Amino acid sequence: MSKEIGACHCLRCRTWTGGPLLTIDCGSNVSFEGQEQIGVFDSSEWAERGFCLNCGSHLFYRLKANHQYFMPVGIFEEDETFVFDHQIFIDEKPEYYNFSNETQKLTGAEFFAKYAP
Repeated sequence: MSKEIGACHCLRCRTWTGGPLLTIDCGSNVSFEGQEQIGVFDSSEWAERGFCLNCGSHLFYRLKANHQYFMPVGIFEEDETFVFDHQIFIDEKPEYYNFSNETQKLTGAEFFAKYAP
């Protein structure tokens, strides 16, 4: 599991969470207890999102191509070693909020150019 926190400002993430989605890259080797309590839906051609069927909590954003999980930082116990270091879809970020941290910033086009298969 990565210790770097990333923020996604895309419209889909903001619609799903009510604001930017702050996640930790957990890789592709992720398992859950209580699988029967997890709902999953296709959120785009390249990803799906998981949530708890019991309480509705957001559990993950998973890339379909490589099954890489990005999980909301809030579901982990606080960890002093987490570092907020990047923001994606910065071109879709609304003007009504800003983070003061110095981070790497990628537009949607830059993100897809760098990471799209």
